[in-house]
Amino acid sequence: MQLEITATLLDGRALARELTADLTRRAESLREAGNAPRLVVEMVGEDESSLAYARSLLKLGAKIGIEVDLEQMSADAAEERVQRRLQVLGEDPSIHGVLLHQPLPRHLRIERIAPSIPERKDVDATNPANQGRLAYGHDPLFVPATPQAVMLLLEASPAWPVRGKRAVVVGRSVVVGLPVSLLLLAADATVTTCHIATTDLARHTREAEVLVVAAGVPGLITAQMVSPGVTVVDVGTTVVNGVLKGDVAYEEVARVAGAITPVPGGVGPVTNVALMRNVIAAAERS
Repeated sequence: MQLEITATLLDGRALARELTADLTRRAESLREAGNAPRLVVEMVGEDESSLAYARSLLKLGAKIGIEVDLEQMSADAAEERVQRRLQVLGEDPSIHGVLLHQPLPRHLRIERIAPSIPERKDVDATNPANQGRLAYGHDPLFVPATPQAVMLLLEASPAWPVRGKRAVVVGRSVVVGLPVSLLLLAADATVTTCHIATTDLARHTREAEVLVVAAGVPGLITAQMVSPGVTVVDVGTTVVNGVLKGDVAYEEVARVAGAITPVPGGVGPVTNVALMRNVIAAAERS
């Protein structure tokens, strides 16, 4: 007999609506003060999925009241050209946020270009200086959008506060896994970070009271790998046979977990709003 789903659904779409309403009010106040918030998305190349993402930012920006400009460079743009353009955007006082969209073409290395993103406009915290501030754990200028979305969902979950709780993060990428681990540490969780070289992954995940999965492996986490009552945040987004799948086997894990995010409809909707949250904060600081 199959158990029924008992986990609390951590609804990213509902949370995104709440956050959007607040940002809309703040954007209106900025415009009334003559400081209309503005984001520039810098893209190198014309990847269709990247264009779709940029269009989603344009749509959300219009809804909130943030001007979003999309700039495209040719896929063969030289490193120096990209660096210089980012520096010029940093010098424009009418621009509050600069997002260098990734992935970049193969000939460009993000670690060489990221330092050119202006620190006070680096709304996805890609500049190493902003990543360093995050590592210090106190008042970073910006929290990257996806890790911020993870934390916002946890704050809305039964697991919050996470102080003293055992948190396990599966994945150590600079974009998601590492900053999530740092944010959980800053919230006083006891954090274990697992990765491709981790042996006996299930032993670690079964110890988790909070489990964040950002491995990019569809269905990696099964019901046998979690403990009853765990709060699960699934950051995975992989298209399998035309269907978006997470890193967690949702149907079975939701019968064991205490709370869980769906894919789609979990982290994704909150991520774009978190980015816009950073743009508003940058405008308010300017």
